[in-house]
Amino acid sequence: MPEKSPDTIDNITLDQHYAEKEKRTAALSSVAAAIFLTSMKLVVGLLTNSLGILSEAAHSALDLAAAAITYAAVKISDRQPDRNHPYGFGKVENLSALVETLLLFVTCIWIIYEAVQRLFFKSVHVEASIWSFIVMGISIIIDVTRSRMLMKTAKKHNSQALEADALHFSTDVWSSSVVIAGLVAVAAADWLKTNTAYQLDWLKNADAVAALGVSGLVIYVSWQLGKRAVAALVDSAPQGMLPKIEQAILKIPGISTVERVRVRHSGPALFADVTIALPRSTSFEEAHQIASQAEQAIQALYPRSDVMVHVDPTSPNNETLVERLWSIASQYGLSVHSIRAYDVRDAMSLELHTEVPENLTLHEAHNRVTEFEAKLRQEIHNLDEIVTHIEPVGDQVAKREVFRLNSDQINPIIHQVAGQLPGVTDCHNIRTYLENESISLSFHCKMDPEISINDAHEITVQFENLLRTKIPELGRTVIHLEPADEGIQ
Repeated sequence: MPEKSPDTIDNITLDQHYAEKEKRTAALSSVAAAIFLTSMKLVVGLLTNSLGILSEAAHSALDLAAAAITYAAVKISDRQPDRNHPYGFGKVENLSALVETLLLFVTCIWIIYEAVQRLFFKSVHVEASIWSFIVMGISIIIDVTRSRMLMKTAKKHNSQALEADALHFSTDVWSSSVVIAGLVAVAAADWLKTNTAYQLDWLKNADAVAALGVSGLVIYVSWQLGKRAVAALVDSAPQGMLPKIEQAILKIPGISTVERVRVRHSGPALFADVTIALPRSTSFEEAHQIASQAEQAIQALYPRSDVMVHVDPTSPNNETLVERLWSIASQYGLSVHSIRAYDVRDAMSLELHTEVPENLTLHEAHNRVTEFEAKLRQEIHNLDEIVTHIEPVGDQVAKREVFRLNSDQINPIIHQVAGQLPGVTDCHNIRTYLENESISLSFHCKMDPEISINDAHEITVQFENLLRTKIPELGRTVIHLEPADEGIQ
């Protein structure tokens, strides 16, 4: 991965700072709203003796505890990873969502118990006063406002704790509506009893029935929250995420298969471990670049993600013999060239030059090449004979003291020999050096740009051999080939 510039690092840190501040502000406003609603519902519920409102007060009290837990979880989860917590503290948000779920279940048990008592075992007078409707109306307005605010912030920053808090308050909207319906039924029963001959006392039980309705809604939402919280804590992958990541990675040229994708959430952050398969002939630099592209593809889908890409070398079906030899040689720190393959009675015979590190002894170099040959026999089943020429790779640059010579006597010989070879023109940049007792020579030549590289190499070999017949003291010779500006006529 390319290193981030200081400006980029500062921008990321600044964005995280604003995200943390926005999440904490949302959680703190939720705490304040919960305090106000709990106090208001408790007072009105006690004055009217309404179980529906008292159950709402208990629910709001639980929301207050949940909001406080959410605020603490958001504050802790935004801490930076340290030595003992390399994945950060994001799981605290998932844990807080689970705690909220358990608190909701406990509250629901109490509400259901009281409702059953009022329905079957004891009689309690409920006063459906104007204050009952006012407090529930205010509750709905506040719950709608803060639920939307919390959900917007939760989606923006992928915070499960804030999302759980938002779902709590959206549930309060529905439960408050159910309580109002129960109070309307009680008020209707009182009005009918006072102004008509109808005695519909069973409507007075609507308050307890409303409380059961509240409990049913809360249990359902709590169950959904609990499942999601547990899924995050046990590192379950969200449905559809793995295929989506695989499809994005497979669009990158060079990747043959995606062998494994593992993801886990830690609060708002996503950690992804991906294993991709690349042809084993891929160079280290190419593999690094492809892995970086895979990482960027995942981060484009999920911006706040930490991605680790592992590369496995594979042997593709269309791998050529040369690619196979190069790949196997690289496993042993070797390089090969001058490869010749002969087909002898349905068996293959190989001749090649093998370059080894020049700091090895002959014994060490021979052992390494022997292991290389054994590996070749395992992968190439019809391989009969292998003949390897061992030579040093020449890791160190050979710097020698030489003397520049006047090339006036050499130039005519080069041009004369060039005229004897097909397609060779314009020999230039001739350099001649005296090295010990031999002459080192280098020059450039132009050739037909459409000639094959194999034919061009053969011509340079002939060129060098002819020069040696005319210059007996000729030592090292380097001929650089260039395509002619226009094709040879």
